[in-house]
Amino acid sequence: MPCLPKTIKKNFFFLICFSLWFSISYAQTSYDAGLIPANLRNRANATIRTEEITVDMQSPTDVTYTVKKAITILNKNGDLNAGLFLFYDKNTVIKSIKGEVYNEFGNLVNKFSQSDFKDESAVQGFSLFEDNRVKHYLPNVNTYPFTVVYQYEIRFKQNLIIPDWRPKPAVDVSVENSKYTFICKPGDMLRIKAQNYNGKAQEQENDKQKVLTWEVKNLPGTKPEPYSPNKDEYLTSIKIAPQQFTYFNYKGNYSNWEELGKWNYDNLLKNRDVLPPSTIQTINELIKDESNDKAKAKKIYTFLQDKTRYISVQVGIGGFQPTTAAEVDRLGYGDCKALVNYMQSLLKVAGIESYYCVVEGGNQKISLDPTYASMNQGNHIILCMPLAGDTTWLECTSQLIPFGYLGDFTDDRYVLACTPTGGKLLKTPKLTTANNLQVRHADLLLARDGQVTGQLQTTFKGSQYNNNEYILGKSNKQQQELLKEVYDIDNINFTQISYRQKKDVAPELIEDLQLEIRNYGAVNGDKIFLLPNAFNVKTNIPETKNRTLPIYINRGFTDLDTIRYQLPANASLINEVGDVHLSNNFGEYFSTVKIDGKQLTYIRKLVINEGTFPAETYATFSNFIAAVNAADRLKLIISLK
Repeated sequence: MPCLPKTIKKNFFFLICFSLWFSISYAQTSYDAGLIPANLRNRANATIRTEEITVDMQSPTDVTYTVKKAITILNKNGDLNAGLFLFYDKNTVIKSIKGEVYNEFGNLVNKFSQSDFKDESAVQGFSLFEDNRVKHYLPNVNTYPFTVVYQYEIRFKQNLIIPDWRPKPAVDVSVENSKYTFICKPGDMLRIKAQNYNGKAQEQENDKQKVLTWEVKNLPGTKPEPYSPNKDEYLTSIKIAPQQFTYFNYKGNYSNWEELGKWNYDNLLKNRDVLPPSTIQTINELIKDESNDKAKAKKIYTFLQDKTRYISVQVGIGGFQPTTAAEVDRLGYGDCKALVNYMQSLLKVAGIESYYCVVEGGNQKISLDPTYASMNQGNHIILCMPLAGDTTWLECTSQLIPFGYLGDFTDDRYVLACTPTGGKLLKTPKLTTANNLQVRHADLLLARDGQVTGQLQTTFKGSQYNNNEYILGKSNKQQQELLKEVYDIDNINFTQISYRQKKDVAPELIEDLQLEIRNYGAVNGDKIFLLPNAFNVKTNIPETKNRTLPIYINRGFTDLDTIRYQLPANASLINEVGDVHLSNNFGEYFSTVKIDGKQLTYIRKLVINEGTFPAETYATFSNFIAAVNAADRLKLIISLK
């Protein structure tokens, strides 16, 4: 650069300083919510402004996970996105956390650090899990929009679990920019599952390391669509599983479910089945008069339910290795891993083979991916007994559930059975539309003042059994309160409540109610206006224009209602009512009203089919449900003359 006069030099120096100051100032105010593009604000409750996640796998026992994330909370509905929850244990160390909060205009209003986070036991009150803890923080801000910036670093002493990358965590969150970088040694073997990602990872490699980078930009928020598939089917994610790994003091190598199941059995499950001699003696005494394995197993299952209680700890948070059978026997409690291992140990006393099975539990049916094995999948454990010609599944965490019945938390999905010979993908039993049954019979007396009294009996089967099992064991007062929520009718009162449970592979719950409903029939002069379908009106579903996702009905069901009304003396039906019959791919509906002397009978049947249907058929589905709703609200006019 040629020489410049001193004044010009001074001004030039000032200009450079101003430019630097402006750049820094701009960087500091870049969280101005007004800078978010309009298309990213639309239909979003929060916007991820920038996110940089780096996983540096320096060795199988030294993996660093660093995150810098700025997210703008646009309104109150986005509040939960401002929080940060970090779980840790002996295998996971939180090295640092810091952050800032910016107001609507991008001005810094608060800073926070690790000392501001609450630190609590992840499973309070149980010594088995005292090493599992969680740090969490939620900014106390109620002026919108505001932006939270988190920076934190976590060190994992294992590489069996590499966190998945999901740049768009929910449909109502938009993303300006999110980047995920994975660093490893050049020779490290990886299995990578990319879902809904356009393009390929950027890859750089030298003699010291390999760097893989994925990035997304400008992902808009979308309006939630009812009856949508599982989020993994349409949101972007990257999953990484190193082939060679270390977990605590165990080493392993796997490329498929068979190898992973074998490692799981050999390293995490083997030799954890030792029981006290007194318990072995108790089991042998319990089953001595039973001649077949299923009868023996049923008695042992009852023993498990009577002796133990369940602690809700998701697989992964409480580790992957179950507590020993002896410890569960001593304490009388455990999580799903521990209780399944304990039941398996009790069955071994009787010489009964069983499989410890990893499953993704939840009302929505999500299978383990047959094409991609990883320990990141599965949040629950169940037990499978491969009895000759009669495979039996056991849910070991409930004192109420019948022997041999899984229910809608784990039905109809692929699970990993960990066996001495290797992992096996098995399919759990399916709860079908025909068997997810609710059958209701009512005998009611309609008084001239509109009051209804009588008896109501409902039998619940399949998933509908699951939906109502929670009421068992509750006090009468609690049952009254719960039933008034279920039967949402003004002035309803239950004078008698009883339940009978048929504990079988196909269980049933029978609900018997004595009830009265004041002013149910609307009296107008010498007429009563009556809604014959008192207990089961199908609610409408939202209308959705320009739907993009397929319609997914997770589980079908069948409802059958027969309601008989004894009418007052001299009463007669004024309006003529025809039968209603609706049918399409989504289901079937039928209702009819019959009069026989002073007895009026209302009969209703509704079938909703499970399945996946094209997005463009949503209007047909919505119209079908609307037609059912209209038919369910049929009003009868009864003359009292």
